[in-house]
Amino acid sequence: MFKRHLSVPARLGVAMLAVALVATGCGSDGGADGADKTITMGVIPGWTDQSATTYVLKNVMEDNGYTVEITELNDNAPMYTALSKGDIDVLSSAWPELTHKTYMDTYGKDLEDLGVFFEGATSFLAVPDYMEDINSIDDLPAHADEFDGTITGIEPGAGLTRMTKEDVVPAYGLDKDFELQLSSTPAMLTELGKATKAEEPIVITMWKPFWANLNFPIKALEDPEGAFGEPEDLHVLAREGFSDDQPEVAEMMSNFTLTEEEFGTIEGMIVNDYEQGEEEEAAADWLADNPEVADELAAHLA
Repeated sequence: MFKRHLSVPARLGVAMLAVALVATGCGSDGGADGADKTITMGVIPGWTDQSATTYVLKNVMEDNGYTVEITELNDNAPMYTALSKGDIDVLSSAWPELTHKTYMDTYGKDLEDLGVFFEGATSFLAVPDYMEDINSIDDLPAHADEFDGTITGIEPGAGLTRMTKEDVVPAYGLDKDFELQLSSTPAMLTELGKATKAEEPIVITMWKPFWANLNFPIKALEDPEGAFGEPEDLHVLAREGFSDDQPEVAEMMSNFTLTEEEFGTIEGMIVNDYEQGEEEEAAADWLADNPEVADELAAHLA
């Protein structure tokens, strides 16, 4: 289902070579003022908050004379490393306030925060809504056998994974009866799909905004200890110096916003209506249905 990708070093090498070619005049054409109009954006395949926002912005920029190159990375650590070193220009969907705080503590001094594009994101554990007796994380220990002692998680390097392991599991004593099983977001969703189709028990790590909340019969478990923390905002991050090099693009991204409904519909289109590798086409069709978004963003590139 998911296509093969170049290794991280190879992808970064390609991106750096492309930047070098542009700098020597061998890359894409510059604007009327001779300024470089090539933007490199990072994406973790399968993370739809990144692919949705990245390809929406890519479509708008390319419709307005820019060249946008996509660098695929396999987790947050290489993503933040690449951004801090300037190997990529922009990370379109970051959770720097809480979920990605450890990465910001390490790399934040070398990054620019271009602003908030979504307010009130949350992380939580979830179970199917047909599990009527389980409504709080506090309820899980008494039902560990039903879940085979497993919490189904996502990527090892995800901020959600760190929060679950370091904050949530200790706060509720889940380490006694549960093991956090890690793999990937697509693998977690596959297990969720199998379980809900058969109406079997499953507990997963989950977050909002995310299209799966609208497509699967799940409910967020209450967190009376507040182990996941307060809701946070999603930001657009850039490498240091990006606003000076690309002031119009930085202004556009600083004015980029999505509602929960907009976020859900673009993610849903990417996942459910298009094949892997067709994210750009999905975003283009979404923008055609939401021309006001494209017009508002494009106004900052004039």
